[in-house]
Amino acid sequence: MQTPIDATSTPAWGTLSGLKSRFADGPHKLRRLFDADPHRAERYTLDVADLHVDLSKNLLTDEIRDALLELAAQMRVTERRDAMYAGEHINVTEDRAVLHTALRRSRTDELHVDGQDAVADVHEVLDKIYAFADKVRSGEWKGVTGKPIRTVINVGIGGSDLGPVMAYEALKPYVKDGLECRFISNIDPTDAAVKTADLDPETTLVIIASKTFTTLETLTNARCVRAWLLDGLVAAGAISDTEQARRDAVAKHFVAVSTALDKVEEFGIDPVNAFGFWSWVGGRYSVDSAVGTSLAVAIGPKGFEDFLAGFHAVDEHFATAEPERNVPLFMGLLNIWYTNFWDAHSHAVLPYSQYLHRFPAYLQQLTMESNGKSVRWDGSAVTTDTGEIFWGEPGTNGQHAFYQLIHQGTRVIPADFIAVANPVHPTKDGGTDVHELFLSNFFAQTAALAFGKTADEVRAEGTDEAIVPARVFAGDRPTTSIMADELSPKVLGELIALYEHITFVEGVVWGIDSFDQWGVELGKKLALQIAPAVSGDDEALATQDPSTQGLVTWYREHRR
Repeated sequence: MQTPIDATSTPAWGTLSGLKSRFADGPHKLRRLFDADPHRAERYTLDVADLHVDLSKNLLTDEIRDALLELAAQMRVTERRDAMYAGEHINVTEDRAVLHTALRRSRTDELHVDGQDAVADVHEVLDKIYAFADKVRSGEWKGVTGKPIRTVINVGIGGSDLGPVMAYEALKPYVKDGLECRFISNIDPTDAAVKTADLDPETTLVIIASKTFTTLETLTNARCVRAWLLDGLVAAGAISDTEQARRDAVAKHFVAVSTALDKVEEFGIDPVNAFGFWSWVGGRYSVDSAVGTSLAVAIGPKGFEDFLAGFHAVDEHFATAEPERNVPLFMGLLNIWYTNFWDAHSHAVLPYSQYLHRFPAYLQQLTMESNGKSVRWDGSAVTTDTGEIFWGEPGTNGQHAFYQLIHQGTRVIPADFIAVANPVHPTKDGGTDVHELFLSNFFAQTAALAFGKTADEVRAEGTDEAIVPARVFAGDRPTTSIMADELSPKVLGELIALYEHITFVEGVVWGIDSFDQWGVELGKKLALQIAPAVSGDDEALATQDPSTQGLVTWYREHRR
């Protein structure tokens, strides 16, 4: 196992520390940088595939850029990237390759990992998914009563839910007319009850997404949905109330995304209707694998191919672009700059597109499950702060909620603004183009955050002196603006891949394994241990800590 380099011991880290202490040499630094360099915006604007990325409103100079790139070189980020692409076992705590990039490679490529051609395996599964999607979309796949499918329910959790639901919401304009997807993840029975309440079991298809087919929440919800569907069919007289009829119905209305074919068959699903993926795909990196089967059904094989093409375009850029033009590398290094040198604790992602309303939630898992670690990949303690709290909501909603904190709070909160030039629903309000009004807010917010407003500017507006301080904006709040022509399947794939590689860069600099998630496991294990106590087992209750005993006892006394 390669010992991780301690970033804090590198010459570049020392250089950056010195640059940080000299950077804040008075207020309105960004104003002065733009005034001194009329071409700053042009020089710090980069393109990756269809994404136009303006980095000029970051707390950045050429010296800082060069020091960040030198840090990447000293941390051997590109060597680690190449090892990932080649299928080396860089997920060291699980002894696995990390090959989400193989999910979107061309059919003509080859990549042999652990005795298998990973690319060939990927396309074999993709072909199977596409054939299935075509059957559902054409009406060839029918339910047990001969009716075509109108609703697809995806049952999963974590990466098996957040990716598909985010992508489905983002690409709704591309969904086939007359077809709807719904997503059930929370073990709270409300989720399944609400999502199925108005559905017809005869026209509903359920995809159960669980690699091991043992995930507590997913399998519990799967059984609940199975009971709803079968009981509904029986109640409607659509099938007889016999074991055989129920088995036949399950075979027509349930498919699986899993590699545990024995457990899939035990559930009642024909293993032929199971779509597999591999140990080298982590859940939060899996939306472009079989986990995205619901999306492939919704937008069709051609749309899904375009989706994969977007990922691949950014993969190629990350692999080949020169460091100073490499957008994911640069953005990942900027996140290091803010987290470790500016004491930023969080990072806002603010899409000015309602269709991207679930994108910040998706990034929460991608970034925080990946980089929320306190030990390095060799088991030693980290030497820096790691991870960021990713959060956000669509604009302009956020402007009327939390932007106050970003503008005038005491902490630096880097923010990524995302927008498209062409809306799906162009609208006029009288003579006003509503999308242009919408994007006026996008442009105005990044300018206001960067340049602020001085006390003299506030006074010039005739503001009473007593409230001048309250209306001053310090500025120098860093933002990155990401724009695209439209929100297409390809562009969405590009956006996801961009943040995947940003996350990777940060993990390498911090020396952590960004691809395991052991911190998720403890709570799940304890839940299984506590469950008997909750259900009334006094012996199990007695083994719990006093706080848990008290809470469980209160629950048992009050449960009706």
